[in-house]
Amino acid sequence: MGNIKLKPKARKGVIGIKALIKHPMETGLRKKKGKIVPANHITHMTVAHNGNVVVDADIGSSISKDPYFQFNVAGAKGDTIELKYTDNKGKTGSATAKSK
Repeated sequence: MGNIKLKPKARKGVIGIKALIKHPMETGLRKKKGKIVPANHITHMTVAHNGNVVVDADIGSSISKDPYFQFNVAGAKGDTIELKYTDNKGKTGSATAKSK
């Protein structure tokens, strides 16, 4: 569903991971022209470093549209970072990038 911008950058043994996920993140409580906009939000996200899960997060509907996340993990240049998410409608998204 959403487009993911994933930017891992290694520096002094630490990889700074920046991720922007394009997603509407609707709570199901907002109205538009008198009708309730259906809920559509990310419920679960994982971040893996070289295949090992380092972030396993349950996310609620209170996160803003197009959420931005930032993490730090121990690692080096050339390591693989993978982000996956699932939303409440069962749709998934993923992105993989090598740290620079």
